[in-house]
Amino acid sequence: MQLNKNSNIATTLAAATCALLGTTSLATQANDNNQNEWQFDTAILYYGEVDRVSLIEGVVSATKDFGDDHIFNGKVTFDGLTGASGTGAVPQNENQTFSRPSGKGGYSVAVGETPLDDTFKDSRVQVNAQWTQPIAQDMRGSAGVHISKEYDYLSMGINASIARDINKKNTTLSAGLSYQLDSIDPVGGTPDRLSSMSILSDLSLYDDDDDDDHGNTDQVDNPEYTAHELSYEQRESSQDKDTVDVLIGITQIINRRTIMQFNYGLSISDGYLNDPYKLISVISDQGVVQDTLFESRPDSRTKHNMYWQTKYAMDNGVIDISYRYAQDDWDIQSHTIESRLRFEISNESYIQPHLRIYQQSAAEFYQPFLLNTSLLPSFASADYRLGEMDAITLGIKYGSKMTNGNAWAVRVEYYQQDPKNAGFDAPGQLAELDLYPSIKALIVQFNYQF
Repeated sequence: MQLNKNSNIATTLAAATCALLGTTSLATQANDNNQNEWQFDTAILYYGEVDRVSLIEGVVSATKDFGDDHIFNGKVTFDGLTGASGTGAVPQNENQTFSRPSGKGGYSVAVGETPLDDTFKDSRVQVNAQWTQPIAQDMRGSAGVHISKEYDYLSMGINASIARDINKKNTTLSAGLSYQLDSIDPVGGTPDRLSSMSILSDLSLYDDDDDDDHGNTDQVDNPEYTAHELSYEQRESSQDKDTVDVLIGITQIINRRTIMQFNYGLSISDGYLNDPYKLISVISDQGVVQDTLFESRPDSRTKHNMYWQTKYAMDNGVIDISYRYAQDDWDIQSHTIESRLRFEISNESYIQPHLRIYQQSAAEFYQPFLLNTSLLPSFASADYRLGEMDAITLGIKYGSKMTNGNAWAVRVEYYQQDPKNAGFDAPGQLAELDLYPSIKALIVQFNYQF
């Protein structure tokens, strides 16, 4: 969204309201282009972590105003992921061998290396549809649906929101509600909480010549393999969870150059919240792995967040700064500061630096490992995403409008995530190993609007 001295206040306010509700600015798109014509926004994104996961994402979004601000938006997203995914297990001063998620096959981790499942592959297709229209004087309503499918994950959701302009259209009050139902069907079935991963010491028991997309391998006629596979076949096949999100907020035009918004979000999830592929190591007082367990998380999670954003229009650009505070009943607290400075190079092009700083505390049940001298807790996870961390994103975007009215933009960003020790003493050999490796990634995105 661009704010300058020639901005249309109504359009700006509509854009800010849509941003508040986490939706595309349909009204702005329609007003900025010829009505009764389809407007398309396409993008392709590359995200690549060093020695870990890589992602290619393509998006096609189509918007049409059918008249009187009755606006339809449809969007199709495709993701393809591949690479190595962290399991949560600790490194060791010797080689380690782990089973594939299916139980059909294994992989080896070298001395001192963070355990990564290097056969991580997945793809996702998501379809969204949204309808927005006036429902009364100075009031707009919006409703939508989405469905997303991965190899082992199905998500379906509905949403609705309402926005009302008051104070001579200088203030917008808004509220949104969404419901999402997810079905998880893990490769190899759903493991029991804190159950042991069956591990074979000899990878030659498997034929690794015919891997499928999830690292599963062909069975070898071997009694030990058959018994190993049977334990996976006894698992439950699928689990469900549902999530309800509520968002309320206010957007205020401060003056001809400044617009500000505040919102509050509530999210309640219930059901299967484990990651079925994450592990946690059980170690001795010398730091030697004695067992490898599947993680265990609570069956419910309630999250709260507060968000503030301000945009200020200069004569030749826009300053955009925001802050988000979030907390949940897993005892995670996070702070996010984000800023963009859009500088107009000319009437047809701009450049926009971007900085995002993120800080997170650890979940109350996060542990990088378990000690074999202690009783098993009810909940435990070594997933670094639930641990204490700092992260920074630094990048720049360049955009240009073409003579035919179409527009394109490209952005390049560097992302670094630094997990932190949340106060755990590392015994024995673990004191000399990197339990909290940094994650570094490159992000490149190209957009084209027509």
